[in-house]
Amino acid sequence: MASFASYDGTEISYRVLGDGRPLVCLPGGPGRAAEYLGDLGGLDGSRRLVLWDPRGVGLSADPADPATFRVDRLVEDVESLRVHLGLDQMDLLAHSAGAVLATLYAAAYPQHLSRLILLTPGLAAVGVEGTEEQVRAALALRVAEPWYPAALAALERMMAGEMSMEAFRASRPFYYARWDEAAQAHATAGVSPRHQAAREGFFAGAAIDPPAARAALAKLTAPVLLYAGDQDPMVPPAAVREAAPLFNDATVIVQPGAAHFPWVDDPAAFAAAISPFLS
Repeated sequence: MASFASYDGTEISYRVLGDGRPLVCLPGGPGRAAEYLGDLGGLDGSRRLVLWDPRGVGLSADPADPATFRVDRLVEDVESLRVHLGLDQMDLLAHSAGAVLATLYAAAYPQHLSRLILLTPGLAAVGVEGTEEQVRAALALRVAEPWYPAALAALERMMAGEMSMEAFRASRPFYYARWDEAAQAHATAGVSPRHQAAREGFFAGAAIDPPAARAALAKLTAPVLLYAGDQDPMVPPAAVREAAPLFNDATVIVQPGAAHFPWVDDPAAFAAAISPFLS
C-alpha cells in the first residue's frame, strides 16, 4: 500500500498490482474499496494497476469535511493522485459509479488523459440513463432464479433511494451472470459499514450539470472505451451506446454473457476485449 496527502490534507491510499505503464483505476459503489476490482481479469499482467480507495473508504482516511465526499469534489482527489504519481497524462479506468467521477474529471482536466475506460458506467454526469423498459427487460431475464423475488424487492428499494446495506446485499444476484460461489464471495469484497458516509455523500448535494459536462467533453481528445455487459440491468447496453456520441473518439464494447462485473463473469473474455485498447 502507498498513500499521499490530497489537496485538503486527507490521506488517500492506493494499492499497486503488476508492472508496466500505469492504469489508474477508480472503484464504484459508490463507497466501495478498490479491492473488489481484483486484478481486472489479469490486466496486471501487462499494466501497473493503481487501485485507488476514495476518501473514507478502505485504507483512505475520513475527511474533516463530509461535503468532500461529493462526487464533484472527489475530482480534486483524482487530480492530486495524478500529480502524486508524476504523470503528465494518465490512462484512467473507472467502474460503475466511479465512471461518474471519471467523466467529471475528464470534463475538468481533459488535457491530462491519454485513455479513458468507462466500465459498466454510471452516466449521470452526461445525463444518460437506461429507460425503465430496458431495465425491466434485463431484470426479467432472471425471473426463473430462486433468488429473484427477494433480490427484486431489494433492488426496487434501492431504486427508490434506500441506501441500506441490507438492500445492497440482497440485490447483488442481479449484478452477476451467475450467482455462484465466486460471485457471492466477490459481492462482499470492499464493502464495509464504515463506508456508509462515503456512499451517502457521493451524490448528496453534488453539483452535476450534464449540459456543462457535455460541452466540456468537447475538449477531450483521448480515446474513450465504453464497456457494457449484455445482461447488466443497471447499465443497459443501449444507454452506453447512447452516450458514445458525446465523446470525440469513443468505442463501445458489449461483452456477451456478462452483467455488471464482466471481469468476474468471464475474466479471459474481458482481458481479450480490453487489452487491445490499452496497448
